Amino acid sequence: MPLTRISLRAGKSPAYHAALVAGLYAAMREAFAVPENDLFTVIHEHGSSAFAYDPGYLGIARDDDLVLIQITANDTRDTAQKRALYAAIARNLGRDPGVKPGNVLVNLVEVARENWSFGDGLMQYGPTA
Repeated sequence: MPLTRISLRAGKSPAYHAALVAGLYAAMREAFAVPENDLFTVIHEHGSSAFAYDPGYLGIARDDDLVLIQITANDTRDTAQKRALYAAIARNLGRDPGVKPGNVLVNLVEVARENWSFGDGLMQYGPTA
């Protein structure tokens, strides 16, 4: 169950937002085998004074169309799956809504399975006792 946060500069359309969510979800389904209907994503828009980045860090060209993606997920995937996820996200967002690969920054936060409650005050993935 990934929890995904997308941050970007303010001013994009609802269709742009929908394309970000769809492309990200498709990449997680493909590379991380995320189940159908396991979609929990929030989008945060920021004005220029609240969205700082380096336009050339690590030799990668970025501009004001930068999309910051943070994915919190169970610590169950190997390095190959993570590489596949990053590539799939960049590919999908490049197709629609047209984000340049250098403008796709992904941060994966891995947590233990028991660190989730999907509702009802229960620990659905943790030990039963």
